Amino acid sequence: MIALDDTDHKLLRALAEDADQGSGALGRRFGLSQPATWRRIRRLEESGIIAGRRLDLDAEALGFGVTVFLGVKLATKGRVSLEDFERAVTAIPEVQTVEHVLGMYDYRLRIVARDLTDFERVLRRRIMTLPGAGSVEANVLLSEERRRGPLG
Repeated sequence: MIALDDTDHKLLRALAEDADQGSGALGRRFGLSQPATWRRIRRLEESGIIAGRRLDLDAEALGFGVTVFLGVKLATKGRVSLEDFERAVTAIPEVQTVEHVLGMYDYRLRIVARDLTDFERVLRRRIMTLPGAGSVEANVLLSEERRRGPLG
């Protein structure tokens, strides 16, 4: 693990807000040259602190008006490997995230669908037919607020 100074923390906060910012603009903002800023960002990437950058799509604007968090308890843990379940569930396009969790359920899925009828189709035809799928509990997302990350 590398040591981070105040400037590194400022860069990380700025990139967390908008990962598209260039090293020139960030350098001007924090009193660094463009090459010095680029080297710092590169060091953060090489050390694994910056694990990547992602494109944040608006699911609703793309026609997916419903987001559901689905708790899945596997029916037969001994007969179906976790890897088999994970491989099958990640192949479903509507499944946004797959989290292996500890607690009442074995997995927590974030699923997007066009509407509740579409979600029911995904649940019946895709999720419930997965190897080892047992009981499920669905929670429909009503609203979502973005929270600041661990730097914040």
